[in-house]
Amino acid sequence: MPRNKKNNNGGGDEGGSPAWMTTFGDMMTLLLVFFVLLYSFSTMDVEKFKGFISALQSQLGVLEGGQTITPNPNIDAGTLGEDYAQAPQNIRQVMRELNNYIEANNLGDRVNVENKRKGLVISLTGEILYELGRAEIRDQGREVLAMISDILKDIPNDIMIEGHTDDLPIRTDEFPSNWELSTARAVNVIKFLIEERNFDPARLSAAGYSEYRPVAENTTAEGRAENRRVEVVVLNSQYTVNNGAEAEDKPVVSNQESAAEANTKNLLNNNQTENTEEGGNIDG
Repeated sequence: MPRNKKNNNGGGDEGGSPAWMTTFGDMMTLLLVFFVLLYSFSTMDVEKFKGFISALQSQLGVLEGGQTITPNPNIDAGTLGEDYAQAPQNIRQVMRELNNYIEANNLGDRVNVENKRKGLVISLTGEILYELGRAEIRDQGREVLAMISDILKDIPNDIMIEGHTDDLPIRTDEFPSNWELSTARAVNVIKFLIEERNFDPARLSAAGYSEYRPVAENTTAEGRAENRRVEVVVLNSQYTVNNGAEAEDKPVVSNQESAAEANTKNLLNNNQTENTEEGGNIDG
């Protein structure tokens, strides 16, 4: 009986799958992986990705000194977010030390530490630093600032001091408006860090925001107390400090702002004097 001829065309049962099927299968697998990757990129959490990039930039970059802050045009304006795990190692260490100090001294209702977009923000309520309507730092405030400065002195980041008030107007010879008061308070913290804690002036800058950056409603005494504050901001490296540059977080423009700027120059060169007249309500 004649034997069956072997099918040499790859179509018989004895030869298995045709050779071209292997190549085709590999190609389909690669295409599947490609489209899965495209889909995953399209649904990626953009904020988390930006946070990762920003954290990496903070580890590699060091700020240079100056007077005001601006976003670096060469760096995407991502965000560190408020997640502790995303903060650079040196900032995490500072946060741990600050929180330990706050807890040990029962300052939780007057000092708050938070990691925000622009950097680490240490918020001190006005009552711990100043008397109502005044800009001279109280003894208790000096003690708290001294401890905070000891924790911050070993990190290279630049520091921005921001003064804030509530919305109650102040009209005195020394402080015609809340612009002057908020700026004077920030400047006095700067002077304390330079004159008594030996901070490099090139690392420091000050800003006064009057009542225009509230963190609570001004309709209650408690809310106004929260708004009367000074914030020590340890800037992350996505912000640069440049002489004469516009700051992204600049104060709201008002007709009184130019007067506040002029008063700031005098405050930098002269010691504070006591209020002699009060022409209206005084904020804290």
